Amino acid sequence: MGGNTITKVAVTGASGFIGRHVLAELACHPVEVIAATRDITKLADAASNVHVVELDLANPQPDDYQRLHKPDVLIHLAWAGLPNYKSLYHFETELPRQYLFLHGLVQAGLHALLVTGTCFEYGMQSGALSEDLIPLPCTAYGYAKNALRRQLEFLRGTLPFALTWTRLFYTYGAGQLKNSLLTQLNEAVARGETVFNMSGGEQLRDYLPVTEVAAVLVNLALRQKEIGVVNVCSGKPISVRDLVEGWLKDNGWTIDLNPGYYDYPDYEPMAFWGCRRRLNTILEQP
Repeated sequence: MGGNTITKVAVTGASGFIGRHVLAELACHPVEVIAATRDITKLADAASNVHVVELDLANPQPDDYQRLHKPDVLIHLAWAGLPNYKSLYHFETELPRQYLFLHGLVQAGLHALLVTGTCFEYGMQSGALSEDLIPLPCTAYGYAKNALRRQLEFLRGTLPFALTWTRLFYTYGAGQLKNSLLTQLNEAVARGETVFNMSGGEQLRDYLPVTEVAAVLVNLALRQKEIGVVNVCSGKPISVRDLVEGWLKDNGWTIDLNPGYYDYPDYEPMAFWGCRRRLNTILEQP
C-alpha cells in the first residue's frame, strides 16, 4: 500500500514526551489517528479527531489490533523502565512484553511498523556512527532494544511486514522528563539559582529538537516501506557545554555553570554522533 492510501495511523506511548509531538505532527496530515496510552486521562486534552485507546503492553490482548482500529501503520514509541538504562528490567521484563505485543499485531494483520530504537545500541563506539556498524550495546536498555530489532527481523521471515527501525540520538524540547538536562537547567533558572551543576561538558553528542524528530518519524511511517535501520539525528556533534551555553543565550537566562560537578557517564564514549547520510537520502525521495 502506498503512502497516499494510508488512512489509519496508530501511536503507542502517545502521551509521552515524543508521543505528544508525533500527535501534533500527524494533525498536519490527512490521516486518521489512534493514540494508545496506559492511562487515558493523560490524553484528555487530545484533539477531538484523535481516537484515544487505553492499552497496556504489559498485558497484551488478542484483540489489540481491533482495539487500535486496525491501523495501516503503527508508530511504536512505548517503552517502560526509563531512564534507568542499566536495569535488567529492560531485557528480563520489557523485551518479552514488547515482542509479544508487536507479534500479536503483525499476526492480526498489521503490515507496516515503525519502532524507535536508540543510539545506545552502538555501545561504546566513538565518532560518526553509521547504520552499517555492528551494534555493540553495553547497557541493558541498548541490548534489549537491539534484541527486539533482531526478533522483529526474524519475524518478518514468517509474517512479512514493512519494518522501519529508527535509532534516536539525543532529543530535547518541551515536555521532557524532569531529569533531562534542559528541564533541570530551566527549573534551576526558574528557582532563581545562581549556579548550575553539570558534568565537565566536553563530551560530544548529537542533539535534535523533538519537533524535528517527530516530523522525521511521521515522514518515515507514512511511507509504509521496508526502510530497515536508520539514524534519526542531526549528524552534527556538539559539546554538552556549548549546547547548554546556547540554551542560555537563546532564552536570555543568566546562571553560572559549574562544570565538573558530575562525573561523565560510564556507559557512553566521550565523542559520538550519528551519521545522517542515509536519513537524508530517504527524505529526499518522494
